[in-house]
Amino acid sequence: MYKRALIPLDGSAVAESIVPFILEIAGPLDMQVTLVRVIVPSPPLAVEGAVVFDDVEKLRADAEAYLAGVAAELRAKGVRVTTTMRQGEPVEQILAAAGDAEADLIAMTTHGRSGLSRLLFGSIAAAVLARAESPVFMMRQTAAQVSARAAWEALT
Repeated sequence: MYKRALIPLDGSAVAESIVPFILEIAGPLDMQVTLVRVIVPSPPLAVEGAVVFDDVEKLRADAEAYLAGVAAELRAKGVRVTTTMRQGEPVEQILAAAGDAEADLIAMTTHGRSGLSRLLFGSIAAAVLARAESPVFMMRQTAAQVSARAAWEALT
């Protein structure tokens, strides 16, 4: 059975919608969960003769703070969790993080893009699914579904 799960998070509510599923299975399976956030700095931008770079240290600090918050939520519910922050191309870094964590399951959401938007933005989830050496549990979630669920939970 699965003992180590890697959960890629991009900071969006859609990506975080995998967390309730993990809460359901992590405890009964005594699963170790590793949360990963990949930062992708923007390429340098030339503005009025000056070159502007992303503040990578700020991106890194923001990513680490974000992961710490999600990890605290999971720990409060009894889940064993670690975090890792990586920098680079998301698919490569997710797969490398899975290897480093010796994950026997990758659990993630897909934004549910199709057609032209998928062609333009690609699908990190699809690439992870195609290239991962371990099983991938993928949950399709759209922003509308996540918003509807949040509205429903606020009412109940």
